[in-house]
Amino acid sequence: MKTYSHILFDLDHTLWDFEKNSEETLFTLYEEFKLAEHGKFDRDSFYKKYKFVNHRLWDLYNKGKITQDELRNQRFIRTLTGLGLEAHEVPEGLSKAYTDLCPTKTAVFPFTYDLLQYLQPKYGLHIVTNGFKDTQYIKLNSSKLHSYFKEIVTSECCGYKKPDKRIFEHTLERIKVKPQDCLMIGDNIECDIKGAKAAGIDQVFFNPENYKHRCKPTYEIQCLSQLQQIL
Repeated sequence: MKTYSHILFDLDHTLWDFEKNSEETLFTLYEEFKLAEHGKFDRDSFYKKYKFVNHRLWDLYNKGKITQDELRNQRFIRTLTGLGLEAHEVPEGLSKAYTDLCPTKTAVFPFTYDLLQYLQPKYGLHIVTNGFKDTQYIKLNSSKLHSYFKEIVTSECCGYKKPDKRIFEHTLERIKVKPQDCLMIGDNIECDIKGAKAAGIDQVFFNPENYKHRCKPTYEIQCLSQLQQIL
């Protein structure tokens, strides 16, 4: 088995449980912004539609087809107009309220803290994320994850987004190691797995939903606790 000295983690959907935190936030905003008064959808439909729209927009953002502002401005407009509201009925301030509240949520995947406590004495731990700098630091601090990581590399700061191998090369330069010394762990085949592979870095595909795919990562796990069998 290969040995590594540094471990690179994606944050959203890998350590920080984006879906659970987002759902909790959206349910709160559904009540606060009195969306039920429109009489067109319930909170579960609101969450499901937002999840679909947000995923589509993030895919466009990762491919460089839309900007950060476009993603943030469009996701609630597209969600609510898709549920039957007129554009002028979309509550002002909804997007900002989501951006302010969601990063303060603290749900992480099972075994996250156990894993990081196990790894921290043995490896240099780092975050490589396409998430926006302002929100990612809030997430890390709110969920008490920040102290485990030496370097936090965001696409905003280095100018390249995963799967562009240059974000990984930038990370390697910052921590002063070679690709073969690192292992990348993430949930996104395109961004995390193929991006790391292009940079010569071994990968772990975190696949808790047992998603079917044709990719061949170095390793694949369904639970973070399985990483201790690799490391």
